Amino acid sequence: MMGDYFTLAGYKVLSFDKISSTQDYAHDMVINGTARNRMAIVAAAQYAGRGRYRRKWVSHHGNLYVSFIFDAPERDSRMAYAIAVAIVETLGQFGINAKIKWPNDILIDGAKVAGVLIEYASKFIIVGIGINVTTNPTVPEYKTTKLMNYTSVGLHDLFNQLHRQIDKWMTADFSLVRDAWIQYAIGINKIVRYRGESVELIGLNESGALIVRHDSEYMLIHGDEIFV
Repeated sequence: MMGDYFTLAGYKVLSFDKISSTQDYAHDMVINGTARNRMAIVAAAQYAGRGRYRRKWVSHHGNLYVSFIFDAPERDSRMAYAIAVAIVETLGQFGINAKIKWPNDILIDGAKVAGVLIEYASKFIIVGIGINVTTNPTVPEYKTTKLMNYTSVGLHDLFNQLHRQIDKWMTADFSLVRDAWIQYAIGINKIVRYRGESVELIGLNESGALIVRHDSEYMLIHGDEIFV
């Protein structure tokens, strides 16, 4: 399947009308040796989109589905926070007040509007992002929404703003990323559920671990899910 190549602001963009998954296509590029730093795989629709833990990501036409490829000489769990902040800041450019639910789901008024899937492959990091623009799926686990409920956003303008914000926050000092993430995060200084227990969500440490408190005991969480 052939896509359309074009260059935009230092990115080499490969665009498709419909493929199985931008994330899987990016992985295939790594495997066959065609992946390069600052590439973006964009699809108007996906028929096998996926999120964390290989959950299905419903991917109809009208939304933004993109996987960015970046050089990654080593793994850095803090990258998830930078990407989440970049998406919130992107939506803020269109007047939308979005929030972050641990670790990097993006919500508007408590409903999910965007998700992130970050994976490593060889010397690359692949950052998959899906943003509901004109359609949103109905799923039993949580509420969803779309940008069209709040404002008119073109896919081209959305993508342009997104890659600018990603460039900004991926290169920012983590102290700035952490402050922004805490500002946007849902549940800070509130009681949340973690592994069946009620804990207080305190914040992040300098390595990107979530800090929670259970009674008088402080714990660090790496990658598990909490429930607000």
